[in-house]
Amino acid sequence: MDASEEIKMAKILVTGSTGFIGKRLVYQLLEQGHEVYALSRIRGIEPKIAGRSRLHVIFGDLRDLAGMEPIPEDIEAAYYLVHSMASVVDNLLEEERKTAQNFVSLIEKTGCKQSIYLGGIIEDDIHLSPHLRSRLAVEEVLKNSKVNATILRASIIIGSGSASFEIIRDLVEKLPVMTTPRWIHSRCHPIGVRDVLFYLTGVLLNPLCYGKTFDIGGPEEMSFKEALQRYAKLRKLKRLILDIPLLTPRLSSYWLVLVTSVPFSICKHLVESMRQNTRKLNTSIDAVLPHVCISYEEAIRLAFQKIAQNEVVSTWADAWDLKTVNADTENFIRVPQEGCFKEVRTVKIKVPIEEVQRRIWSIGGAQGWYSMNWTWKVRGLIDQLIGGKGLNRGRRDPHKLVVGDAVDFWRVILADEKKRHLILYAEMKLPGEAWLEFQIDETAKTLKQTATFRPKGVWGRIYWYVSFVFHLIIFKNMAKAIAT
Repeated sequence: MDASEEIKMAKILVTGSTGFIGKRLVYQLLEQGHEVYALSRIRGIEPKIAGRSRLHVIFGDLRDLAGMEPIPEDIEAAYYLVHSMASVVDNLLEEERKTAQNFVSLIEKTGCKQSIYLGGIIEDDIHLSPHLRSRLAVEEVLKNSKVNATILRASIIIGSGSASFEIIRDLVEKLPVMTTPRWIHSRCHPIGVRDVLFYLTGVLLNPLCYGKTFDIGGPEEMSFKEALQRYAKLRKLKRLILDIPLLTPRLSSYWLVLVTSVPFSICKHLVESMRQNTRKLNTSIDAVLPHVCISYEEAIRLAFQKIAQNEVVSTWADAWDLKTVNADTENFIRVPQEGCFKEVRTVKIKVPIEEVQRRIWSIGGAQGWYSMNWTWKVRGLIDQLIGGKGLNRGRRDPHKLVVGDAVDFWRVILADEKKRHLILYAEMKLPGEAWLEFQIDETAKTLKQTATFRPKGVWGRIYWYVSFVFHLIIFKNMAKAIAT
């Protein structure tokens, strides 16, 4: 068996497999013939890849190995794609270091030959943001392990669903005049997501990459301001950009939250990192893996092509915040009955049942919520201002839903098309837990819509009673609009 055949049959562990890069990497590795073991923190939220017999899901959280399912001893390589950007972590450095150490302790017990890590480009390791400092700490943990480590450092990634792309798109599309902070002049090498995947798979089990650190970036260096201007030119939009250097990183983060679909936690980390240059100065990857990366404009065109064709595989919103969600989704796929407030609507269906199901499966995002959309937008804005998800993250696909998808500030935890049953779990900031459930009864030709709220303490009960009148009107009109 030659080297290429050996790599083709490799058994690969992918951590962070449900994230923006991880999910796409799993697809690509399977297409290349590998056997993939995808680590998922959420039980019941499995990558939906039909007919992929070589995909195996392992459940566990690297932050706590107590409930970790066993990893096969004969894995040959492992990707480390875990990060804590989806939530604001006070001790980010220690959190990231501990998680990486747990990862190392697992793979060192196997026959793993290589660990592969995707981080951010670091030009100046003295004046680092907390985010980049934590990324560097992860690198050190992997390098000091017994397993050969390959480190890929990327500049901003452009692709359908990436946080960087969403920020650029929202800023340019929504604001004819922009007031921008000092970090607008930071230099970078934007890289398309397809090129990131090329490098991630290209270094796999490549002895020339063992123990090496590589920068990866697109073919052109530019400032973030130029990135905005070139996006505007491509989209044929006239935009005026005014620099205001007095804006602090925190104020910049709040400003981005109000304008873009990206939540405060991610904006905060990105802004801190954007203050520093992320240029591809280390070009050693070009000798090992010669490759011509696509241009910035081409990466944008491809992103819009995927969006237009509803082929967005993954987005930044795919990451779950396990501080607010039970890691075992099977525990709450059945909506609780005890200690809950409920608002139930049963409406006679007066249109074809298939049309009602289409409306339910298209809820949220650009479609909206069928009733008093302005109130949903106000609630989403309030949620963003207090550090929640808000409505702006939308949906991955305008008509299809699978378990794990984000729908504005909800998460899909059950999407049974055959039984015509959909359950959404609230990820907004609440003094309690909330579910929104839709069930179609074909025999009775009725739609049952149930809003369930399980309050947490006195404030939870006060919240329910204060908002009860609004819920009464909104949910009544929503059920009627969907079914008639």
